[in-house]
Amino acid sequence: MSLTHLSTMGEARMVDVGAKADTHRIAEARGFVSLNGDAYNAIVHGNLAKGDALSVARIAGILAAKRTSDLIPLCHPVSLTKVEVHCEPENGQICIRSHVECMGKTGVEMEALTAVSVAALTIYDMAKAVDRSMIIHEIHLTYKTGGKSGDYNSD
Repeated sequence: MSLTHLSTMGEARMVDVGAKADTHRIAEARGFVSLNGDAYNAIVHGNLAKGDALSVARIAGILAAKRTSDLIPLCHPVSLTKVEVHCEPENGQICIRSHVECMGKTGVEMEALTAVSVAALTIYDMAKAVDRSMIIHEIHLTYKTGGKSGDYNSD
């Protein structure tokens, strides 16, 4: 298997997607923030000094998906047609899910992963006064469809 982001000289490069056909692309990702009971309760009940962490994290995740190519050096700018981010309390932790779509020449896996990552970091930022031991974990692609490499489903 050749690495598409390396030139014949082994240098990092942006992949040329100019000849690819536009197809409907979808990617979904998921991750978690584990936190202590005080921080979890403050988030669930909206009692954080900084405000509603789940709403702010959702908006931060959407913004992050839109700005992924500014953060990841070899990502193509993608014209997104849909971004959803859900931050839900679940079994003493916060579960973050993203769903990203576009009509384009390249996939949106990085956008979905970036949305979850930044949403998780936002939760950390908003709740760190209550719990600095929070753990952000298991950020991973759960689903993708569209494009030459075919479908992927981790579930």
